[in-house]
Amino acid sequence: MLPSLFISHGSPMLVLSDTPARHFLERYAAELPRPDAIVIVSAHYETARPAVLGDPAPRMIYDFGGFDPKLREMVYAAPGDPALAEIVAGLLDSAALDATVDADWGYDHGTWVPLRLLYPDADIPVVPVSVQPGASARHHFEVGRALAPLRARNVLVIGSGSLTHNLRAIRTELGRNPVDAEAPDWVVAFSEWMQARITAGDTEALLDYRDLAPHAADNHPTDEHLMPLYAAMGAGGDAPRGERIHASHEYGALMMDAYAFT
Repeated sequence: MLPSLFISHGSPMLVLSDTPARHFLERYAAELPRPDAIVIVSAHYETARPAVLGDPAPRMIYDFGGFDPKLREMVYAAPGDPALAEIVAGLLDSAALDATVDADWGYDHGTWVPLRLLYPDADIPVVPVSVQPGASARHHFEVGRALAPLRARNVLVIGSGSLTHNLRAIRTELGRNPVDAEAPDWVVAFSEWMQARITAGDTEALLDYRDLAPHAADNHPTDEHLMPLYAAMGAGGDAPRGERIHASHEYGALMMDAYAFT
């Protein structure tokens, strides 16, 4: 059975940069059975209640500025899957999560950037699912638990966010930090705490990360980019344990760690 995955997508430049995170994603799909479809919870798809994209041909969303213009020329033409979207919404509804099927969104960079690296042929149907920025880690864990049965259908469930996401910390007076800038101690400490709890399967501590993890607010001034981690955790099963399948950092403060949950 496929694991569920958490992927740190970092900057949109991930798809162009010569970095360890990019090279990891380019090769990692070869280690997995080929999925029949992908359901991806993206930190950039924000709604008040869970939404599932049901468009058969989702549009591209270039939800960023100030990066290489080549990014806006990229197209990820994977089809949507309206029938699977209805199944996903039904699973969420059965968990009392009050989901809706959406036709107005598309592939934001939290979706198309990592998928372009993992599955460059764009020949696997993709169904994006939203995060709720005002909701808790436990809420997103329950979203993931509702999605867990998809793994038995050979559907790959991915949470796409960022293990750390303080954008102010990657900027200097001259612009962004260089992509290979050293990670500050407060970023490393947070990453190491998360890794220890995830591999131990310490779900309750992780759900209370805001109070327990070192420098939690520094690493996530807002926590929408961490919420896909909890969706991936929940999709891993009743007692999920995670394996860190990649660790690196970019621009100093963006940890690019990735996890597989079973």
